[in-house]
Amino acid sequence: MPVARHVMRHAAERPSRPAVCGPQGELTYAQLAERIHGAARHLLGRGIGPGALVAIGLADPVELLTAVLAADLAGATPLVGDPAWGRERWSSVAASAGPGFFVDAPLPGAAGPAVRHDPEPGDRAWACFSSGSTGRPRAIVRTRASWTESFPHLGELAGIGPDDVVLIPGPLVSSLYAFAAVHTLATGATALLPGRRPSRALPGLLARATVVHLVPHLLPEVLEHPGALRVAVVGGAALDPGTRAAAVRAGVRVVSYYGATELSFVAVDADGGGLRPFPGVEIEVRPGGGLGEVWARSPWLADGYLGGAAGPLRRDADGWASVGDVAEPYRVGEVLRVRGRGDGAIQTGGATVVPEDVEEVLRKVPGVGDIVVIGSPHPSLGAVVTAVIEAECATPPARALLEATARGGLDEAQRPRRWYAVPSLPRTQTGKPARALVAARLAGGDPDIRRLI
Repeated sequence: MPVARHVMRHAAERPSRPAVCGPQGELTYAQLAERIHGAARHLLGRGIGPGALVAIGLADPVELLTAVLAADLAGATPLVGDPAWGRERWSSVAASAGPGFFVDAPLPGAAGPAVRHDPEPGDRAWACFSSGSTGRPRAIVRTRASWTESFPHLGELAGIGPDDVVLIPGPLVSSLYAFAAVHTLATGATALLPGRRPSRALPGLLARATVVHLVPHLLPEVLEHPGALRVAVVGGAALDPGTRAAAVRAGVRVVSYYGATELSFVAVDADGGGLRPFPGVEIEVRPGGGLGEVWARSPWLADGYLGGAAGPLRRDADGWASVGDVAEPYRVGEVLRVRGRGDGAIQTGGATVVPEDVEEVLRKVPGVGDIVVIGSPHPSLGAVVTAVIEAECATPPARALLEATARGGLDEAQRPRRWYAVPSLPRTQTGKPARALVAARLAGGDPDIRRLI
């Protein structure tokens, strides 16, 4: 997926065109290309080249992109993760992936001749962690072609070209925002990279941006100050029809899409008429009661998980893949109506949280007999992570202790926002907690489930 070769081409053709604008300033394509070359020479000097895995945990988005593209130019595979983890956490979550080199500070430049690497479509050119990597690391890896060859399709659907200025208002550890950044550079446009949600600076950024990539709950805030904006590319969760109508009133065209880190693009809604297959994608909804499971077959599928880690991605012998999302019955030519994750995964603010990963951490708290983590509906985030605890004795652990454990062992998106206790959890015939029944009882106001304050 990284696009070092594209950046070098743009640097030769339009050297003074702004490439990236981050917290520390702006770089032209010529300046960015020079920094990538220097950093790639540094990696090669350390013995990091084709076949190596480079773990990258940098907070500054421009430095992160430079390291990613330097690894690409050197022929290595960049593995992008949370810069807040630190070396000990990195060692834990990356153990199954086995990175050969860890970057937690901006790569220095090294002098020398231009670095040349002939990329191949099948190169493992990008890896990142799925949300919810605590306990069972899941580093997803994909080939270069699985993303770069989808670039022209997105460019055509959204009308993004080299003269655009693209705002990417989120951390590049998210595959959604990372894709937006490298797609922008491949196109030759300018990427505005604030690095985090730019609430105060948003009006100024939108005065310059013509395109924005974001998750649905951020779109209403953007529409308050649309500035020069003409297109919003929205992914990560369902888009509220009222928000799309507000975008129309603001003169902003919305292109929304459905997909997953493991599947990339699956379906797109470019005109408000509903989700239809993204170019090159075949879709099946396989029966399973009233709803069915979404399966996709396309050139955009990920290779899988590094180190053979387990995860929701499943494949069949005919090239179809699924991550357990469910949808209403579907026929070719119809609109796809996705209803959520069939495996209980929680979509919260554009992140996917796997409940079992949260439960694994919180079960270690003294006094927790068992626990179920579910998603509770939220008007702007889609859902919030909610924990329902079965105490070992009559008194459940203090909420302060539970929250301290969550802060110490979970990423921000994984931490429960709501906490409940119940005398005993309902269970399946096999003795496992019945997650769906817990959610139904909580939604129904069961008096036995009490809020922890």
